[in-house]
Formats: sequence, structure tokens, C-alpha cells
Amino acid sequence: MSEQKNMILAIVLCLLIIVGFQYFVEPPVVDEQASQQNTAESDQSNKPSPDANAPSAPGTVSAAKMSREEALKQANRVQINTPSLHGSISTKGARLDDLTLINYREEVDPTSPEIKLLSPAGSPNPYYAEFGWSAAAGTVVKLPDSNTIWSTNASELTVDKPLVLTWDNGEGLIFQRTYSLDKDYLFTVEQSVQNNTGNDVTLYPYGLISRTGTPETTGFYILHEGPIGVFNETLEEIDYDDLQEEGSRIIPTTGGWLGITDKFWLTALMPDQNARIKGRFTYIGKSDRYQTDYINQEGVTIAAGSNNTVKNHMFAGAKEVNLLDEYEKDLGVDRLELAIDWGWFYFLTKPLYFGLEMLNTLIGNLGLAILALTVVIKIILLPLAHKSYVSMSKMKKLQPEMVKLRERYGDDRQKLNEEMMALYKREKANPAAGCLPILIQIPIFFALYKVLFVTLLMRHQPFFGWIEDLSAPDPTSIFNLFGLIPWTPPEFLMIGALPLLMGLSMYLQQKFNPQPADPMQAKIFMLMPIFFTFLLASFPAGLVIYWTWNNILSIAQQWYIMRRMGVSVNA
Repeated sequence: MSEQKNMILAIVLCLLIIVGFQYFVEPPVVDEQASQQNTAESDQSNKPSPDANAPSAPGTVSAAKMSREEALKQANRVQINTPSLHGSISTKGARLDDLTLINYREEVDPTSPEIKLLSPAGSPNPYYAEFGWSAAAGTVVKLPDSNTIWSTNASELTVDKPLVLTWDNGEGLIFQRTYSLDKDYLFTVEQSVQNNTGNDVTLYPYGLISRTGTPETTGFYILHEGPIGVFNETLEEIDYDDLQEEGSRIIPTTGGWLGITDKFWLTALMPDQNARIKGRFTYIGKSDRYQTDYINQEGVTIAAGSNNTVKNHMFAGAKEVNLLDEYEKDLGVDRLELAIDWGWFYFLTKPLYFGLEMLNTLIGNLGLAILALTVVIKIILLPLAHKSYVSMSKMKKLQPEMVKLRERYGDDRQKLNEEMMALYKREKANPAAGCLPILIQIPIFFALYKVLFVTLLMRHQPFFGWIEDLSAPDPTSIFNLFGLIPWTPPEFLMIGALPLLMGLSMYLQQKFNPQPADPMQAKIFMLMPIFFTFLLASFPAGLVIYWTWNNILSIAQQWYIMRRMGVSVNA
């Protein structure tokens, strides 16, 4: 195969991967008819059932009739105040239904509102967690539910001050629920029952997370958002639309975790890691509601005159890598780190993350850390890249000879190939070696893309000048002269300064590579920088900075090698 075909093959491969991963997909559309068929039999209880083959579906939630602020006033509340969280717990149902993240804002402006994670029923998009007890079928026990009014003598939940809620069912059972919270995002939930009756009582603890409304997702194939969990050491990721179409999914397991994930935020239940549970993912079409829940398969027996307690955990906050790793280790929660979608190149993605994080700490600017990491990657790949660039320089030096051979044997393809191979062998040139830098860079590029796209490291981090958020595309556009013309171009014309620099660097790099002798191939190569300029214009600015800087370093390396070998750039 000629050097042109090899190079085109490498570029086509690169394009297929990039375009396939980058293109947007339509947000999930609720098939109301299918959803109602799957959930028409839903009852009015939020409690999973321990005895049924499938836990009973949760009850519907009424449509939003008030603002979030108004909904918060519908019940007495105990405030949450920690270094990382603001919010409150409703004494009605003892629900955890009001959380905002102190350290994360909706916009780059530090005075913009805190990220709202959980919201109460009755608000525009209810999203809450609830814990409780369920009884075996046929057992009549008065249990607390979502309408139960709990009593407490505390007005605030803090890191140093747990919240204790109590409810007496009036029939000899006293329920107590204690919420504790660390300085980050971990809730510890202890549920105890005092049995003052004359008989033993067996109950089944459960936990649930309910979310009404299909949230807007980023729309990327490369990132999962929606129901998620680890069951029996296996990661389960369920898209919102798949849950709508397929109905409830029940997975028995020992330990593990389950919840709902967004791009940067996570709400997850972590039962006792030694307990046998039934985990479930459910969609209720009538109310457009998603629920993840679990229930212990083995009941807790409270002997007459005694007390029994179960303890579980819940994560509600930002998906900070080091924090998730710490919780996974300290609590023994299986593979909690997979709440972050590290992707296929996990073995590259996570080391790149820690390397970038370390450089960011040392340098103090994430954009400069990306530049430094690129240099480190180039140094690591230097021996192989050097060999490839030497081979490309040889091919460029041989280009006049190859043109002569094509002119001499243009009509005899077999003879032309034989003479070409003889030329390569005589000059010790490998036409395929020039493709290696591109092929090697692809997995590294996507691993770094994952790091910059799915982790919080780059969110709202500034660079210099007009780049105030490295996780967002370059906000400028050449089509309004970078803001000099008071006009906002359509999205596909938002071609900023960084993508233009990237396209220019790609064009210059092509000048150092052997040029195709075929005119059509040459035209295709000339269009590649333009295509990539438009494609990368929608990429995060931090990734475009990496790509551009990588091109510049490659140009410098190729120039040095070609000069040493006496090859002209325009040869």
C-alpha cells in the first residue's frame, strides 16, 4: 500500500472515531403510551415490597403547582449547614429533599446561585431521597410513610450535630431515624425500632431516590447520565429512554450501590455491604418519574421489649474523584469510582487525571497544566515519534523519485508497486511508519478528552484573556470579528480564535508531511484543517488548547529532524 493510502486510512480512522463520539444525539422522548402500559398498575405506596417477585411500583407524584421556595414552606424543616452543603430535611416523611452545593455555582460568576441537587415534592422537578421500613405481605403493622410527621428537638443538622427524628405509631413501636453528615457529601442514616409490644416484629429496611421529569442531558454518546449502580461487582448503566421502554429492572445483589447520576453530580444509596438486597430501577409514566430503590431481602427481627438498628449511607453531591475513591475505600463500597464515566481507556484516563491534577496544583492554572501535560506525553512518546518522523522525512526526501516512477509506470500498476517497494527497501524507508503518531495519539486524545469532559477538574476554570471557562467552547467567532460586530452568529458559525489557531497548526503540520501526488488526494488533505477547525469549535477550550499545542510541538520536532536530515519543508 502506498504512503498516501496509509495516511488517508489513518486520517479516516481518526475521523470516524472523533465524529462518532462527538455528534449530539436527540434527548430522550417519553413514549407515554408505552410507559403507561408498563406502569398502569402502580399503587400509592412509596415502599418497595419484600415479598413480591418485583417490588411494588411507587405512587405517583402530583404535578408541580408551586415554586421550589413555596414547596419548601409546606412542611416544618430542619436546616442543613456544612462546609459543602446547604439545605433542609422535611419533618413530614423525614425526606431528604432540599440540597444545594456550596462550592459549585450555576455560572462562572461566583455570585450566581448554588447548584440545586435535591428539590421537594410539589416543586417543578421533585428529586428526593427517603428511607423507611416495609412489612411482609399479610402483616398488619402501622409504619411511617411519606405523610408521617416526625418529631425532633433539633433545628439544624451539622457535621458535629446529628439529627434525630422520632415517631411513635401508637401501637407499641417507636421509630427513630438519625441523620449524620460529614464535611463533604456523605450521609449516614441509622434506623432503629423500639418494640414495646408483646410480640416479635420483623421489618424490612429500604431506601429510595425519586426523580420527577426527564432531565436534560448533555446528549453525548461518550457519557452516561441516568440510573446507575454496581450489583454483584458489575456496573449497570440504564438510559432514561431505555427504562421508559423496557419497564422496571430488578437486580438481587449483596452490597453494592445504586442511584442516579448527572454529568457532574450524583445521588447514590449505599446499603450495608454485607446485606442481601433487591435493587430496582423504575419508571412511572403517568407522573414521568424515575426511582431507584433497594430493600433488604432478609428482614430485621425486633424481639419484644428490645431495640434493633440498621445503618446505611447515602452520597449526594459532586463527583469529586478523590472523594469517591476515599469513600470506596473507607466504606468498602464496591467500585464507587465508576460513578464517573472513565470510558474504554480507563487505564489511560485515570492516570492522566491524576497527572493533570498534580500539575494544576503545582502550576496554579489548569490551562498551563494542560500544556505541561502535553509536553510530558510528548517526552514519553519521543522515541517512537522520533522514529516515525525520521521515516516521514525519508518519504518526503524520496518524493521527487516517486513522482518520476509514477510518470514512468503510470499505466502499469503492478510494475509501479514493484518499483516503489524496491525504492523503499533500497532507501530503508517505511511508508506506514508515518501513520504511527496519529494512531498512537487517538487513544491518548480520547482519554484526555474524557478527563476534561466528564470530571469536575476543568469546570469553570479560567485560562487567560477571553477564556473564562476551559470546559466550555471558545466563546468568540471570526464571523462577528471576535465581538467587534454586534451580532451573535448561529452555533455552527461560532468559530473562535482557538479553533482557528488549531486549524492553522494542522495546516502547517501537513506541510512537513509527504504530499500526495494524486491531485484529488491533495485537495482532500487541504480540506482537513478546515474540517477539523469547524469540528473542534464545539469542543471544550481546554481540549482545543491541548490539540493546538500538541501540533506545535510536533511541528518543532519534525522541523528539527528534517533539518538534520537535509530535507526541505517544501520538498
